[in-house]
Amino acid sequence: MVFKGLSKASRRLHYFCLVLALGSFVWGYNIGVLASVLVHPGFKSTLNEPTARRSGLITAIYYLGAWVSYVFVTHPLADRLGRRKAAFTGMSIMCAGQALQAGAFGPHALAMVLAGRVVAGLGTAVVSTSVPLYQSEVAPPRERGRYVVMNHVGFVAGLASGFWFGYAMTFWDSDRGLTVAWRFSLGASFIPALLFLAALPFMHESPRWLVEHGHTDLALSTLHFYREGYYTPEEIEAELSDIERSVAVFRISGLTWVSLFSDPSLRARMWRAALLQFMAHMCGATAMKYYLPALFKALGFSHRVSLLAGGIESTLKTGCTVVEMLIIDKVGRRITLIAGAVIMAFALMVNGALPLAYPNNVNRVADFTCVVFIFVYALGFSLGFGPSAWVYGSEIFPTAVRARGLSFAASCGALGSIIVAQVWPVGIASLGSKIYFVFMVVNLAAVPIIYLFYPETKGRPLEDMDRLFSGSPGSSSENLLADREELDQLLR
Repeated sequence: MVFKGLSKASRRLHYFCLVLALGSFVWGYNIGVLASVLVHPGFKSTLNEPTARRSGLITAIYYLGAWVSYVFVTHPLADRLGRRKAAFTGMSIMCAGQALQAGAFGPHALAMVLAGRVVAGLGTAVVSTSVPLYQSEVAPPRERGRYVVMNHVGFVAGLASGFWFGYAMTFWDSDRGLTVAWRFSLGASFIPALLFLAALPFMHESPRWLVEHGHTDLALSTLHFYREGYYTPEEIEAELSDIERSVAVFRISGLTWVSLFSDPSLRARMWRAALLQFMAHMCGATAMKYYLPALFKALGFSHRVSLLAGGIESTLKTGCTVVEMLIIDKVGRRITLIAGAVIMAFALMVNGALPLAYPNNVNRVADFTCVVFIFVYALGFSLGFGPSAWVYGSEIFPTAVRARGLSFAASCGALGSIIVAQVWPVGIASLGSKIYFVFMVVNLAAVPIIYLFYPETKGRPLEDMDRLFSGSPGSSSENLLADREELDQLLR
């Protein structure tokens, strides 16, 4: 009933983008469930009661694997294999990493968990870039934000599921459960992973990737598959022509991925996308995802209630992200980013100030207020950085370097996550609630940066992004676009 009134092709696009969101669901689940695994008695016993620094290492090393993958692996896979096959490969790697973690035992348990985290990070990076790339490249311009945000809906739904599964495992309190429940928690991610892998072969490859690799007929077939019924044949042909022209312009420009850092037009996109991803992780979200149960325990709540509150918070995020999916193509990317940063900054200020005013949980009203504002923080993240950073980065680059651009940008996000995952547990131990003020400043600084330096992209075709960033890629080369003879020859 949700898709009633849509054409058959439009329903296909909705269904497949939702199925693709399962990839991010697995990513989110693995993050959400780790919050309960880190404090599970069986896990702690298997790893000989890891210290705060060691727990931070277990968290952060995942992002080291992701960073390596973003820089060296994701874009070659997405460009050479295509978006679908890259997603398939990435999910397979993620499953191998989860299997290593779930099977950790004996004196080498810590090494197995760390290795599994690195491997899972490698695979996650591939999935987290190839899926939004595919969604942005098959979506109609006026609805692109909504389709790409579906990816983040999958992520936060997975995050919530991870928390809820971890909460459910606390009721398995027999000797057997206290020993192995954390392994079941990690292994449950194989179910959505297998569904994701089974669905990929039924999808068409991205039309932009197909044109880039000389498969124009297949690209036209894909556009008909996803547009027929609500685009006219003429509009579909016109969209294919725009894609061909964009690809041809880039080919005669002589640019390569190195141009992301040397060409003025591409460099303008590269630093914006990279900074946006970095801010999206430095805003404190990584800490909230991994250490949420510990934060609630610090406010005086029991382990089980802390996991319950984490599940509620993540479920709230899912609802807020659905709201973001419905509004992002109407209000735009900039407004949602700025509004989200302001909300997060205010929530972090409250959570930093109240424990200082009422230390040692002497005031339960203050403690409950902190819980409420952790939920408010979740609202801000889900309306801003969470989905919008991926939407913006997936749409501003030309087809030939879109995978590389998004991958390099995401690597900066991974660096931010490594910093936060290491700093947060140590900061909480040494500074207490004052650590919240550090991340509050990051969010406040993001507001003028976004307002001054990030042009709005809503409703623009992907082939039209050049106008926002000082002309076409390679426009610094004399009369590139004026060379119509060479361009027409390529288009033939």
